[in-house]
Amino acid sequence: MTTELENLKLRLREFAKERDWDQFHSPKNFSMAMIVECAELVEHFQWLTDKQSKNLPEETLEEVRLEMADIFLYLIRLADKLDVDLIKAANDKIKLNAEKYPIDKSKGLATKYNKL
Repeated sequence: MTTELENLKLRLREFAKERDWDQFHSPKNFSMAMIVECAELVEHFQWLTDKQSKNLPEETLEEVRLEMADIFLYLIRLADKLDVDLIKAANDKIKLNAEKYPIDKSKGLATKYNKL
């Protein structure tokens, strides 16, 4: 069974192939492009209070949504290039974080694991 994530990966692969863009799609370039997109995302929140950041105007929210999509799509392409299963990687990372941040030591705290 093909997942939605797999479908996106294949669509993106075909999209790049049709445009002969694969020559530019190296892991290095994708990691750099993601940082640029992350900066564009952060720009929408710069100087906002926490409350304001949770209640964005509709137009800003749409811009944020599209920046998030850019980051997500680049991440999918990077994973495709490196043959990384993002779902497995995410599940593995959650497991590692659960070990680093046991509930009894980290609940309600924003302390880094090595300072708990």
